[in-house]
Amino acid sequence: MILSIFSNYLDTGPGILDILLRMTLTAVFVGIIGIERQFKQKTAGVTTHLMVAFGACGIAVLQDALYLDAIETAKVLLDQGYPIVVQIQRQRVIAQVVTGVGFLGAGTILKTRNGIYGLTTAATLWLASMIGICFGMGAYVIGIIISVFSFIFLTVFRKVLSKTSLRHVDSPEIIGSNRVDD
Repeated sequence: MILSIFSNYLDTGPGILDILLRMTLTAVFVGIIGIERQFKQKTAGVTTHLMVAFGACGIAVLQDALYLDAIETAKVLLDQGYPIVVQIQRQRVIAQVVTGVGFLGAGTILKTRNGIYGLTTAATLWLASMIGICFGMGAYVIGIIISVFSFIFLTVFRKVLSKTSLRHVDSPEIIGSNRVDD
């Protein structure tokens, strides 16, 4: 009975196993970035990153289903002799996610007399949504490559930079810089 509720969606969109794969890949790869942020005691840790990524992935899966549904509807109408023009713009949902998560990330940025802090956390939240979109749209290779590059530059590359004069400036001891359990 539960499957019959979703039968129309599953006929035109990704199947349950594909959706589970997309969400699992999102959890694994964004989880790694979120754990790195949590390990560095940033306010947006693994839970925040995963919630952003799951939302983006879910939107991308829905967009994928809507795209496939539009194609199927167009085929049916064309077979019935209706002269139609189909304009499918998959990028519109992605654009809205990019904008919305940008506002969320802005909330993690703090400006003080000593500088601006939280930019990397804001960027990783935005990145989490992009990884979620990649996996949600079924672009597995892109999502994995983005995740691996991000993790390398958040960890290994930063350690290399710390050995040079291009050191990363740590956040000052201010309100909000203490560990926060997400």
